[in-house]
Amino acid sequence: MVGTFLGILLCYGFVGPLSQNMAKTADEEHAYYQVLRVMIIAFMKGVAPISTVEMGRRSIPGHVRPTFEVTEKFVREKAEAPAAEAAA
Repeated sequence: MVGTFLGILLCYGFVGPLSQNMAKTADEEHAYYQVLRVMIIAFMKGVAPISTVEMGRRSIPGHVRPTFEVTEKFVREKAEAPAAEAAA
């Protein structure tokens, strides 16, 4: 009886949550590599850099995907930064 209780406790209290955490981590890493793959392939095909960024943004999972406006603002700030440094 103690062995059964210990087995159930370990299964539901330790092994189950651990495996769910590992699966979530693997899914997040897979999504990250998927975005990189889409962007690299688009860039290799000769797509314009801003379009490549948009293709990558669209391949980000919906629950963490930034809006178009946020992405556009970020890209424009990064593009203007080298020009501002060169002028200074």
